Amino acid sequence: MTRGLLVLGVASAVLVLPSVATAAAPAAGQPVAAAQRTPITAAAGTANRPCPAPTPPVARPTRPAPPPLDPVHAAIGGADLATAGLVTPPDTAAPPRVSATSWLVADLDSGAVLGGCGPHEYGVPASVQKLLLAAAVMPRLDPAGVIEVTESDLDFEPGSSAVGLVEGGRYSVETLWLGLLLNSGNDAANVLARLGGGPDGLTGGVATMNSEARQLGAYQTHAATPSGLDGPGQYTSAYDVALIARACFARDDFRRYAATKIAQVPAQAANNTKGYPIWNDNQLLHRYPGALGGKTGYTDLARHSFVGAAQRNGRTLLVTLLGAEASPLAGWQQGAALLDWGFGLPSGASVGQLVARGQLNPQPPVPARAAGTAGVRPDDDQRSRPGGLLMAGSPVVVLGALALVLVRRVRRRRAGTGQPATGGDPHPDGSAPG
Repeated sequence: MTRGLLVLGVASAVLVLPSVATAAAPAAGQPVAAAQRTPITAAAGTANRPCPAPTPPVARPTRPAPPPLDPVHAAIGGADLATAGLVTPPDTAAPPRVSATSWLVADLDSGAVLGGCGPHEYGVPASVQKLLLAAAVMPRLDPAGVIEVTESDLDFEPGSSAVGLVEGGRYSVETLWLGLLLNSGNDAANVLARLGGGPDGLTGGVATMNSEARQLGAYQTHAATPSGLDGPGQYTSAYDVALIARACFARDDFRRYAATKIAQVPAQAANNTKGYPIWNDNQLLHRYPGALGGKTGYTDLARHSFVGAAQRNGRTLLVTLLGAEASPLAGWQQGAALLDWGFGLPSGASVGQLVARGQLNPQPPVPARAAGTAGVRPDDDQRSRPGGLLMAGSPVVVLGALALVLVRRVRRRRAGTGQPATGGDPHPDGSAPG
């Protein structure tokens, strides 16, 4: 990504958005009335503070040009966030030097943004996009449902991360979520997207992900694949990833999956496959006190991405980072350093706010699915997420048009061994995609 293309002169622009600094946010899922919208301007000096990064800079692959950065979208959550540089509370300690091109630290409970580097700059998600799949599809699926893996479910990039599902194998939906979040299984992502997409299958699952992103206010996010494997027009931002991760951590079932350190994939009659254990590849969970889990990611194009959450002294913080290198620190270590910095800030320090679901542009609900499909339930279990049923897409957001981009066909891979494929996420250096 060429960062120069994304630096906008927002310091003097007047932007109209829901005011998060001067007025209480409306209840989750409620529209922002016109009377509640107040002009906000970017604070002086925030656009010219460079992000702390290791030197010399690391050479990165050339990325396709992202969409133009809408100044309104760049200031979602507060005017101070409309910067390609560093934004931190005044009179606080400097954040650590990390190789991530963009990052954000927020309070998971209150939604207060504690600081960031280019929080609305476009980045490539890699497997942290699986959190959007979870946010969009987890409420639709019965974890006790059992499904059969099809040939098309195993159609994804060779050598990328997989949990080792076999064609004809029958797995519970819960096992699929564990395989997705512990082993970053691209095979599990395909199955879950197919189930969540209903009659439209995997393509419908990706469309559901994009609809969910808009409902969360993640207007800079567009998914082309359910797994986060690179696809045409696929982008996100550190701020958007934080919105998505916050929606995930609002669910008790997601928290339980994300905090699981080891799980068992059951034996299958198909191919006479034996059962085997899988381990959570998020080292933060294993090595950071108070860690709640999160998600790792890597592709050659995206580089390393990371999401992590942790509790300390009654506070729960979230960190998201995009475009990192594994040197001098691994992605999870960069996340840990930023969490330490966030926990060291005084209570109440903030530079912005994570908007509530539906706050910016609520839409009519999608009709509930009929019951009876294996592993799928009607959209009636929304107890642990605000805002009611999943919503339809927004006709007024320019980025929404990108939802028409078809999921690319990737090379076929048969995960017929019944063992998890070696891939980037299960390894500390994240050397392979997934």
